[in-house]
Amino acid sequence: MYKRILIATDGSGLSGKAVASGIQLAASLGAEVVALKVVPRYPLSYFEGGIAIAPSEMGRIEEQWSAEALKVLEGVKVLGTKNGVKVKAVTMNSDIVSDTIIRCAKKHKCDLIVMASHGRKGIKRVLLGSETTAVLTHSHTPVLVLR
Repeated sequence: MYKRILIATDGSGLSGKAVASGIQLAASLGAEVVALKVVPRYPLSYFEGGIAIAPSEMGRIEEQWSAEALKVLEGVKVLGTKNGVKVKAVTMNSDIVSDTIIRCAKKHKCDLIVMASHGRKGIKRVLLGSETTAVLTHSHTPVLVLR
């Protein structure tokens, strides 16, 4: 059925549940996993949500975010190994998470995307957006959403 599953994670507890379910699904199907953590870039201006800081400090912050992403992905790899699943860890830098997830699935020839939904409603959804909804809307790859 599915040969290569992309599991998108943000490192949250809810995302961790989706990772565990995705790994279990991959194990039951004998599929490989591509584990993705999207790392944002530091906002360059106040209008993007950041404060003005020195470029060297921005670089340090982005390196810290990348290191944290690698830790999250290492946890996915460990879980995969425990379940007999081959896991390829991928980090990608982008501010547009949904597009990056779709691009990664296409690049790695994944035939299923697994991700969590935080289930925000009302004004929170409007203000915070929904990466899951954007992936569902724009992806040509099937998406399994877990809560």
